[in-house]
Amino acid sequence: MDRRLFMKLSSLTGSGLLLNLNGIPLHAFQGDSLLHKIAKSSSNDRVLVLIELHGGNDGLNTIIPINHYGQYYNSRANIAIPQAGLRSYITLDSTLPDNQQIGLHPDMVAAKAMYDQGHMAVIQNVSYENMNGSHFRSRDIWMMGGDYDEYFNSGWMGRYLDHYYPGYPDNYPSIQYPDPLAVEIGTGVSLAFHREEGIPAGLSIQNPVAFYNLINSVGVDPPVSIPDTHAGDEIEYIMQIEKQANNYAERLKDVYMAGANSGAVYPDLYPYIAPASAAHNPLAPQLKIISRLISGGIGTKIFICRIGGFDTHANQVESNNTTMGPHAALLYHISTAMKAFYEDLQNLGLADRVLSMTFSEFGRRVASNGSYGTDHGNAAPMLVFGTCINPGVYGTNPNLSQLQYGNVPMQFDYRQVFTSAVKDWFNSSDEAIQAVKFQDFVDNRIDYVECKILSTSELFKENFKMTCYPNPTQSSVSIDYMIQNDSEVHIEILDLTSRVVGTVEKPPSQAGSHTVVFQFPNVASGTYLVRLRANEATLTEKIMLNR
Repeated sequence: MDRRLFMKLSSLTGSGLLLNLNGIPLHAFQGDSLLHKIAKSSSNDRVLVLIELHGGNDGLNTIIPINHYGQYYNSRANIAIPQAGLRSYITLDSTLPDNQQIGLHPDMVAAKAMYDQGHMAVIQNVSYENMNGSHFRSRDIWMMGGDYDEYFNSGWMGRYLDHYYPGYPDNYPSIQYPDPLAVEIGTGVSLAFHREEGIPAGLSIQNPVAFYNLINSVGVDPPVSIPDTHAGDEIEYIMQIEKQANNYAERLKDVYMAGANSGAVYPDLYPYIAPASAAHNPLAPQLKIISRLISGGIGTKIFICRIGGFDTHANQVESNNTTMGPHAALLYHISTAMKAFYEDLQNLGLADRVLSMTFSEFGRRVASNGSYGTDHGNAAPMLVFGTCINPGVYGTNPNLSQLQYGNVPMQFDYRQVFTSAVKDWFNSSDEAIQAVKFQDFVDNRIDYVECKILSTSELFKENFKMTCYPNPTQSSVSIDYMIQNDSEVHIEILDLTSRVVGTVEKPPSQAGSHTVVFQFPNVASGTYLVRLRANEATLTEKIMLNR
């Protein structure tokens, strides 16, 4: 084999197709995930963003059980969040029953604001039976979608994919499905995306444009023959990855360059006391990339982000202030990043398409240790974010006088949460649920998905559709739209800060197809949004103006 080719192929090895967007490592999962399957089979354009809190999040300092505060404090006095004072816990919702009265960590002000907007839900005490205290094993269980004593070679997303689209990677990507439909940002590929045969593929770059340039700067011929050996199989597999990488690189570059973030401010620094290693927000740039890719038109259905630092055996808090320190910084980063992410999506007219949730391999023990930390525990809360959710608190506070070996007992199985995302958010079939092995959790899944708002694809089928051209344009845009019933129609053109720059006066409102023309006023070149509202629903399309 040519040495340059060998070096190039060697750079593609690893557990995932690793891309770096703006310096953030990113894995593009092509066929080995639930995502490719969901995207192709789904009748909607909804997106799921999973945020892994790697290390085991201390749920009790994230969500404080107010009705058991005395037991909470006595169990962890050296790290407990105070009940009074300038940095006491934040009461989430005083209208909830006593056994659901919870306090948020004082650095979760942004999360409280999202809850007040109806954009956050808390799912209490999530785990699995006979929880394993190993980071590796417990994480695998969450990703494979099985019981504590099951050992699958595949993940729950990979099995879903194989049910609908066996035989990958043949004919992928395609004209109809040009995107990597599962994307994980980070340095490792989860078991969730594995199929029974084969694993995801990996490639490392700095950003989409640099990746595209790298792929096209090294031109070598493939090997003439591949030996019929195990090593030959590995080489052939890498060659398939390399072939896919070329196609996805160009697509990712184009989508990323076509996309844009709005004026939402993504936070960076933790404003209080914490180690320097915890000061910068690691989640915000990941979410900013996702928002930009979605705005650019990517068809990816599921994104996984990862934020580490939750294995807080020692120095979880500052010794002289239990409300500050590395864990406080992490909770601040999550809360502020999620708020900025949804502000960005709302400015872009995309928020109703995106559901997000946090999860961690386990929680921490109720009692703290002598090192101002907590050891591996059991159940912990999950946070769900979105504009199309049923907000609130699901489940009740753990009874801290009835523990399991010092741990918070499980109230919900993690598959009850994931089943709702697959079944309700993506509107998946019963056959798909059975293929992914979640059929036992359908009847008791958590009802956090609000399905009243139709996605764009559903609106196209059931109410109306819109097409805008030419795009890009130099001065005017023609807007074709169809409505099935007479309805008052409103058409606005907005910039990416949601400022209205113009409207179409008295657009036709009779059932049928219509065309109107909008002449851009004296505004700068850039990206604008055409927003059409009718039948209590909204369509949005992006237009590029090049003066």
